[in-house]
Amino acid sequence: MQHAVLNILEDFNLEKARLEEAQRATLNILDDLSVEKAKVEEAGEQLEAANKELEAFSYSVSHDLRAPLRHIDGFVDLLQRHKGANLDEKGRRYLKTISESAKQMGTLVDDLLSFSRMGRTDLRMSSVSLEGLVESVLRGLKEDAAGRNITWRVEPLPTVHGDPSMLRQVLVNLLSNALKYTRMREQALIEVSGTATGEEVQVFVRDNGVGFDMQYAHKLFGVFQRLHSTGEFEGTGIGLANVRRIIARHGGRTWAEGTVGVGATFYFSLPTRKEASHDG
Repeated sequence: MQHAVLNILEDFNLEKARLEEAQRATLNILDDLSVEKAKVEEAGEQLEAANKELEAFSYSVSHDLRAPLRHIDGFVDLLQRHKGANLDEKGRRYLKTISESAKQMGTLVDDLLSFSRMGRTDLRMSSVSLEGLVESVLRGLKEDAAGRNITWRVEPLPTVHGDPSMLRQVLVNLLSNALKYTRMREQALIEVSGTATGEEVQVFVRDNGVGFDMQYAHKLFGVFQRLHSTGEFEGTGIGLANVRRIIARHGGRTWAEGTVGVGATFYFSLPTRKEASHDG
């Protein structure tokens, strides 16, 4: 009996030693995880600080560029009024090129400022009727659509939770792009539709315009990324980058599909319940 008790005690001590070793290993793993977590948090803080610094720099540079551009355009105007009669056709063409370039750069600076503000402005969340926003945007585009043969197909759209002014900017960019890239069509067709699932709302804007090659789809939402020259279609290449930034801040996604010569469809999604991000 005594021998059996000793065996039991020996087994107990062995199990106790194994348990203590497992506890030490667990504590070591927890310590390693704490160290890694601290590193990740530090890297996240550094990345956030770098993003804020980059946005502040972009805003500052863009703001500082506006004054000299106004001066260039102003002096060109003065030169045209006071000395234009003395210039030959080539001289007048040079002045026109300078003026148009200054205006284009001014538009680019304004778009950069807008892009910077989209990452710095706090979201003001409320219930938003996407259908009402689309109607408002289309009223604002009436002048651009005047004289053209355009069929608008706007399906019923859901109400979402988001920042009304920012979501309006998304629709302005997408609908004005659809209007622009169907310019060469004798009969333009622009569709807007949306569906709601349990987790998100998906909205698309579709057109029968010039379309794009899907191998370049990854470039569409980048800053200054353009698939068409400014000679073909005006623009600065910031509009879709703004769309992606705004939708990302709302916790959603953006993507596009297209076929050259057939048209393009631009999608965005918004979560039905997930909290939006207030970071850029």
